[in-house]
Amino acid sequence: MDLRVGRKFRIGRKIGSGSFGDIYHGTNLISGEEVAIKLESIRSRHPQLDYESRVYKYLSGGVGIPFVRWFGREGEYNAMVMDLLGPSLEDLFNYCHRKFSFKTVIMLALQMICRIQYIHGRSFIHRDVKPDNFLMGVGRRGSTVHVIDLGLSKKYRDFNTHRHIPYRENKSLTGTARYASVNTHLGIEQSRRDDLESLGYVLIYFCKGSLPWQGLKATTKKQKYDRILEKKLCITVDSLCAGLPKEFSEFILYCKNLKFDERPDYLYVAKLFKDLSIRLDYHNDHLFDWTMLRYTKAMVEKQKDLLENSNSSDSNNNSNHQDDKKNPESFNKIKLLTMRKFANHFHYCNNNDSHFPTVEEIKLQSISNNNAASSLPSELLAAIDKSMENLRKESTTNDRYSHNLQQQLPIIPSPTTAVTAAVAHNMYTTGKDVPNELQNIQPANNNNNNNNLGDNIWL
Repeated sequence: MDLRVGRKFRIGRKIGSGSFGDIYHGTNLISGEEVAIKLESIRSRHPQLDYESRVYKYLSGGVGIPFVRWFGREGEYNAMVMDLLGPSLEDLFNYCHRKFSFKTVIMLALQMICRIQYIHGRSFIHRDVKPDNFLMGVGRRGSTVHVIDLGLSKKYRDFNTHRHIPYRENKSLTGTARYASVNTHLGIEQSRRDDLESLGYVLIYFCKGSLPWQGLKATTKKQKYDRILEKKLCITVDSLCAGLPKEFSEFILYCKNLKFDERPDYLYVAKLFKDLSIRLDYHNDHLFDWTMLRYTKAMVEKQKDLLENSNSSDSNNNSNHQDDKKNPESFNKIKLLTMRKFANHFHYCNNNDSHFPTVEEIKLQSISNNNAASSLPSELLAAIDKSMENLRKESTTNDRYSHNLQQQLPIIPSPTTAVTAAVAHNMYTTGKDVPNELQNIQPANNNNNNNNLGDNIWL
């Protein structure tokens, strides 16, 4: 059955859920453009889609604000048609084994601060800042963070006079308890400071993989909220940010010290992370962890195909082809080379909550790689291609399996940059224990982990 909304938008598969409705992939039947369609039952106890669509339209024009193409009632549903975006930061967090490098966290922080500042500047607060509500774009907007799910947003000041809403207490918790500010837990009316405090918790979550109040057991929702609040009140900022650069604790402390109606100094909090980026020798090059992880996985598949094709062509002249096909050593070396390069260069924390590198360690790592992020793909590809060429040459000498990685190292071309030097070093220090090492770089076992992020994500 061909389901349509607004006459020209066809509804496809379900791609997600928001606070008050389900989201579907859609197609403009006239232009062929792909869109997202959010549906909400007209029988919903608390319909929000009409309000959300009006907020989107009011905020339209801002960077990272999805454009609403149509809103209206279609049968038993309210429908909103808007830009189709890529994966959420929560999806990408799972894709990257539930840990982001400091470089990626800093680049995200700078964009997320800008999105929140823009919303605040238009007299609204979001009230549900969390990784699920920030999505990357697609195509030319693939490196832009977008903010969604504005159904819980609220006007905090008059549009014309800019008079702030009054201070109130005994308010119910609005948003997501994991990232909610302490004042929100205490029932205090939310304001701009609460969006920023929630952002601080999101950034710590990205760095550490979890927050101290996750996984608390309780029989009722109220008891769980109370336990989360108790944990947030007990833990110190220094303890919460232990092992992280001081800028993270400074950000949290700044947010906690803001007054109810005080305008945050967005330039100051952005400068915290800009200065940290400079101190760690990072460049805002939009090469996020997931970008490089996807690249290395693609290279693994490419080299696997090349190796299989080589084996297939050699089978006519090589009676040992069957044994060669059974031995995965060559492919595993290539996979380890690419995946460990990604891990060493971008995941300084190595997905280990017990150790966070010092600023000096990170800076030394960055220097040793010669700020290689922007040149990594071409150099890494050259190194892998050369390695594959060497492996194929070795296969014709009948002593392929007697060679170890140390013997292969001298025939790698002299590195012209620190990137190929690091690749060569990884090959040298890896040794023969490839299968065991590969086990250490598999995705974490997490119910929310999803390495298949769907279509239209990497365009």
